[in-house]
Parts: sequence; C-alpha cells; structure tokens
Amino acid sequence: MLLKIDGVLSSAEIAKMRTQLQDVKFDDGKATAGPAVRDVKNNLQSVVADKALDEPRSTLTAALLKHELFNQYVLPRRVMPVMFNRYDSGMDYGGHVDNAIMGGGDPLRADVSVTVFLTDPADYDGGELVIHADGPAQAVKLAAGSAVIYGSDSIHKVEKVTRGSRLCGVTWAQSFVRDPAQRDMLFDLMQLARWARTTAPGSPEAMKIAKTRANLMRLWAEV
Repeated sequence: MLLKIDGVLSSAEIAKMRTQLQDVKFDDGKATAGPAVRDVKNNLQSVVADKALDEPRSTLTAALLKHELFNQYVLPRRVMPVMFNRYDSGMDYGGHVDNAIMGGGDPLRADVSVTVFLTDPADYDGGELVIHADGPAQAVKLAAGSAVIYGSDSIHKVEKVTRGSRLCGVTWAQSFVRDPAQRDMLFDLMQLARWARTTAPGSPEAMKIAKTRANLMRLWAEV
C-alpha cells in the first residue's frame, strides 16, 4: 500500500525552501550509491554535512511529523534526516530497493520511504516516481508540497527527466510496527474509528473499534 498526502508544505514554505536550497551543494548521487545501484543511479543529491541544509531539513521533518495522516500511517519511531535530490534533464534512477539499514553510526531500520515533491509538475517533463507495490506499478508525480509514502521494500525507480529539473526531499522512517500488513490494518482501524466517532460518538461500537486498535498496537509495537 502507498499513501499520497496533499499539502504537507504550504506554498510559502516551498518557496522559502527552494530559495534556501539554491545555496546547497549537490553532488553526483553515485558517490553514496552501493554496488547494486551505482550503475542505475543518475541524479544529484545534497551533501550530508552541509549546514545550509539545517533549516530546510527541520522544516520538512516538522511538517511531516505534525501531519495526522503521516503519523497514523507510518507510526514513526525514528525518522532519518531529510536528503534532497535533484534530477536535471537527462537524469533518472533505475529500478532499485532502498537499503534495509541506514544512518551509519546511528542506524535505523528503513521500513517506510517518503518522497516530498518540491517542483510543480508543469515545470518538468518525465521524472515520475514508479513504485511496484500492491499489484501493478504506479507512476506518481504530485503537486509541489505533496508527499508519497511507500514501503522501503518496494522496487521503485525515477523515470528520466526530459525537460526542466525535478527537486524532491526524501527520507526514511523506522516504524513502531515492523510488519507492513499490520500497519495497514492499524491505519484502516484508525479510519474506522474516526468514522465511528463522527457518526456514533460515544457508542459501544465506537469504543470497541478504538479498543481493538489500541490493543493490536500494544501487541505489535516495538518500543
């Protein structure tokens, strides 16, 4: 299952972030690519230690962590510092799976991958994020400020950009619940609980849904 979230960032936040990223150094993405993906990775990515990244990173991370759907779907235990990548005309990233363990000296298990689009789709051609999850591949190209969340175990790729430039923020999260099927069920139950609170607030049925979700979380969560 993948989830699209509109409006993670406001237009003002996007404009400010794009201005800030003009001062950031971008390196060849192959510099941090492992042997399995080096031959298919053709993009630019922000230098990890660049202090100019501090504010845009914190802005994007805060926006995700305060978003209700992000928290309900991901159940984040830890989130990696955001990395920004850029695809200029002619660049792409072939099919790959994200690393299972990330973070170097402070490692986390990558359960969930997040891409936040920072460029308006009208400003570039190509550049779709193609994700193989839950059946046929899905091509994703969202409005600036919107995010797509998907399992880090999914095969995915970025189609070649043929005009303009595609800028995104990407990050990975370790969830309190490792199993994706269990996370999906907890997310569905949260949506049912919200519906029950609206249609039958205080009813025994609403309480049972809330109790079931809480007890499954207690059963499955890793703390």
